[in-house]
Amino acid sequence: MALRALKFASLTAAASGIYLYGNKFLDPNDFGVVRVGRAIATTAVITYDYLTSLRSVPYGSEEYEFLKSQVHLRSAERLRELCCSNRGTFIKVGQHLGALDYLLPEEYTRTLKVLHSQAPQSTRQEIEQVIREDLGKEIKELFVSFEDTPLGAASLAQVHKAVLQDGRTVAVKIQHPKVQAQSSKDILLMEVLLLVVKQIFPDFEFMWLVEEAKKNLPLELDFLNEGRNAEKVAHMLKNFDFLKVPRIYWELSTSRVLLMEFMEGGQVNDRAYMERNGINVNEISRNLGKLYSEMIFVNGFVHCDPHPGNVLVKKCPASGKAHIILLDHGLYQVLSESFRMDYCHLWQALIKADMKRVQKYSRRLGAGDLYPLFACMLTARSWESVNRGIDQSPVSASEDMEIRSNAAAYLPQITQLLNNVPRQMLLLLKTNDLLRGIESALHTRASASSFLNMSRCCIRAVSTYQRNKSHSLYRRAQISLTEALSLWQINLYEFFLWLKGSQLGNWVIALLRRMHHFTY
Repeated sequence: MALRALKFASLTAAASGIYLYGNKFLDPNDFGVVRVGRAIATTAVITYDYLTSLRSVPYGSEEYEFLKSQVHLRSAERLRELCCSNRGTFIKVGQHLGALDYLLPEEYTRTLKVLHSQAPQSTRQEIEQVIREDLGKEIKELFVSFEDTPLGAASLAQVHKAVLQDGRTVAVKIQHPKVQAQSSKDILLMEVLLLVVKQIFPDFEFMWLVEEAKKNLPLELDFLNEGRNAEKVAHMLKNFDFLKVPRIYWELSTSRVLLMEFMEGGQVNDRAYMERNGINVNEISRNLGKLYSEMIFVNGFVHCDPHPGNVLVKKCPASGKAHIILLDHGLYQVLSESFRMDYCHLWQALIKADMKRVQKYSRRLGAGDLYPLFACMLTARSWESVNRGIDQSPVSASEDMEIRSNAAAYLPQITQLLNNVPRQMLLLLKTNDLLRGIESALHTRASASSFLNMSRCCIRAVSTYQRNKSHSLYRRAQISLTEALSLWQINLYEFFLWLKGSQLGNWVIALLRRMHHFTY
């Protein structure tokens, strides 16, 4: 059976390769037989490993779980090697999978995370070629200095520090020269291979990954779109004085070259850097939560790649305030109004542990009967904690381990959910996991203040929506009053939590106890 399946996979994949090369829209010289063959071979080996390694072991036994973990690890390593070899779109998709900490087996996420630090670098000659083609000038004509070693290299581009002729220090983001030509062909290859694997494993539901790549890659490859996103989010969140977004220099930007104001700092998950520079870790975590709550619940325009390399922190020497620097604005999710309202209501229900409303709004967002699993995926908490209230207790090490092991145990149901929920949800889930990873690194995960900030944004968003839909002045005033009272209650509760944890609070409690003791 396994041998027949492997032959079927190989023949289908080979036929797919012939189709790809015969397709008039594809240039076989760009694709390369080695590139396609490598992807086909890796897919065939991973498929064969899953088919043969587990077939003679009783399902659910300790031996089965151990062997499954080993197969996951071997397959993840093969997938990582494929991504590193084929580069470009393959690394981008691998990074996406590596970010899904609480949705995929840990063997995959742990192994694929390294792709953030193993992205390819273009040569000096390739960089010069892109700048010459897009800006019509040589590097020495545009810049007084241009550092050969990139500040950072990603799957689609790399960033260099440079100084313009007028003395401004800038960051120059330059797209890898072959990425644009290869991206559509890579996605088509992935789609064909995933369809083949699905024929062998009917429960394998990862077509959502290809659909997301089809939609988002063209946007990420257009650096002018990235520049517009940066300006939009800077204007949208201008009230947050701790947020810094690099200014775009449009006169020297194209779809493949983006010139920005140079900004530097420590990565947002580097707790040691913050402690060395006198930056309050809890304040950074709290402010990051404020930013994302505002983007998701209030504005519906969400930066969806907050991995540590894209979020920097720096203490301003003049004011002493800590700034959050938000970089890489290529990937944003625009939320529809109806989706955003359902998502607001769902999070309000999760925070209040209102299970009826959790079920109602999870179903409205496509979860169906899998709404308990959906709630756990959103919160990265156990079902017991969701029922008790996710703000009642922090995440314990045992609960975190339970969630991660469940990602492997419920993989078919998770992939089914990911296929059923609105496409807008997919990037939000990735964003949630990236933010949780930052909180875990800073040891600030699941603080009460983060849920209070989310509650504030949900209340504001729902109230604004209701006011906009109402034509009655009395009804609008009623909505505004209810909003003000709800926000006041949250502020009062936050003050109570602060008082409880402060030295002043301890003194008050001690005084009350002594008074009670003297009374009796």
